[in-house]
Amino acid sequence: MFDAVKVKDQAVEWIREFFRQNGEGCNAVVGISGGKDSSITAALCVEALGRERVIGVLMPNGQQSDIEFAKLLVNHLKIKNYIVNIKAAVDGLLSALPAEMEISKQTRTNLPARIRMSTLYAISQSNNGRVANTCNLSEDYVGYSTRYGDAAGDFSPLANITVTELRQIGRVLDLPLELVDKVPIDGLSGKTDEDNLGFTYAVLDRYIRTGQIDDQAVKARIDKMHIQNKFKLELMPSFDYKG
Repeated sequence: MFDAVKVKDQAVEWIREFFRQNGEGCNAVVGISGGKDSSITAALCVEALGRERVIGVLMPNGQQSDIEFAKLLVNHLKIKNYIVNIKAAVDGLLSALPAEMEISKQTRTNLPARIRMSTLYAISQSNNGRVANTCNLSEDYVGYSTRYGDAAGDFSPLANITVTELRQIGRVLDLPLELVDKVPIDGLSGKTDEDNLGFTYAVLDRYIRTGQIDDQAVKARIDKMHIQNKFKLELMPSFDYKG
């Protein structure tokens, strides 16, 4: 029942309207990982704004084994792009932390995502830009993102579209299939998304859209993750001082 052409066209018009209201003439700045999310986001922005108003930013942390996919995307779309290696920034901050403090695995895993978002905003502010958030509904539903890292941004065209649906949109956009069908890797720990999650996107997407799921243990895991991570999608709580 999913009409990829219709949803693609609606997303393109939504991006145009966002820029009309929040930066007429500004550029879209997109972090390019080489995966489907950043590829589809960049392609939607090109259709909405024109390639001359889209800037791709490749941000390897030292050596990135799949960076050729990111280069394939920016060359395919013919968009202006920068490569910023974040390794020195990540290593510098880690080395600046107190020597007596034990740095957790989670800190080491999530720091690169936050450095990447800082990089995107640095480039955006120097190029009259607005930063694209590339998270999708499937990831957001279970909190598979880094708060103030890849979960940040100025506009989010994929936030209500599942991974399964995005693959259909990627085909409509005529993106190289190796980008659309590329096995998602988190870019942080080196594992695939589905290895980290403990279930497939196909199972998750079916559950999100229909409420149907066969494995009750997986259902319980998804429900728990959704509840635990809902705070990532909410505004920061603020004290309501009445005076």
